[in-house]
Amino acid sequence: MLLATGAILAGFIALMWSADKFVNGAAATARNFGMSPMLIGLTIVSIGTSAPEILVSLMAALSGYGNLAVGNAVGSNIANIGLVLGITAIVAPLPVKSEIVRREIPLLMIITVLAGLLLIDNQLGQLDGILLISGLIFTLYLIYRWQSQPSSKQQTSAGEETEEELPDISQAKATVLLIIGLLVMVASSRLLVWGATEIARSLGISELVIGLTIVAIGTSLPELAASVVSALKKHHDIALGNIVGSNIFNLLAVMAVPGIVAPASIDPAAFQRDVPAMTAITALLLILALAGRKRQIIGRGAGVLLAASYLGYTLLLYLQS
Repeated sequence: MLLATGAILAGFIALMWSADKFVNGAAATARNFGMSPMLIGLTIVSIGTSAPEILVSLMAALSGYGNLAVGNAVGSNIANIGLVLGITAIVAPLPVKSEIVRREIPLLMIITVLAGLLLIDNQLGQLDGILLISGLIFTLYLIYRWQSQPSSKQQTSAGEETEEELPDISQAKATVLLIIGLLVMVASSRLLVWGATEIARSLGISELVIGLTIVAIGTSLPELAASVVSALKKHHDIALGNIVGSNIFNLLAVMAVPGIVAPASIDPAAFQRDVPAMTAITALLLILALAGRKRQIIGRGAGVLLAASYLGYTLLLYLQS
């Protein structure tokens, strides 16, 4: 118990340190290449923080556990919006530019529905995997085109907060920060999950509940750390772009892994319970973003609602386990 507690403490400290370095590297990369912070969040940061989900899905698929791989992708999306975005908004309310409300978030909603429909036959085959990967390539191209276009976000009124300051760091150093930050984030997340799992077992909590809660949250810790640190540093576009991009990447890349590597039958509960939950919480994000478009902010009230939705889903899993 003492060792597990120490692992949680060390993992948390390392996680926050690595998230700070990773976000600095991402922000500096945006500055050095003239890319928008939102594009960095939607691509580099989201792909990097999705690394744990990719590894878990790949290992699960190779081991013949297709359900675990799909559950990891779907569960992580629910956690990213409910837990990660909810906590981030509570810690530091997120300004929302109208462009992401009109484009990227609706795109995520469409992808969520279409990807979920692939599981309607309770099968995830190679054709499904190919369709998802093809969708990823098209989506990345679309996002790049959108973010490369001049938009109203460049024009700020006199009373409006200007674009966040990006660190002036050489690209070589920024790349090192990105790599080291990502590696330590993944390692410290694993350490945190191990410590929490050991304590849960010692308290008699079932393996199923541990998997549905601690492990699911554990794979979302990099997103949580990167988003909270980005928001606190006022890199709001990176924070929000990370969450939207990670969810797109989870559905189109992470869920494609078991389909391509090891096609498998999927537990009917995935389509009957988890996909509807993922769709509902994504729709809630879209509604909150649209509702807050006039104020251009996802505030603490919205954050509490999102976090409460995730707690409700977790309670449902516990009652059905």
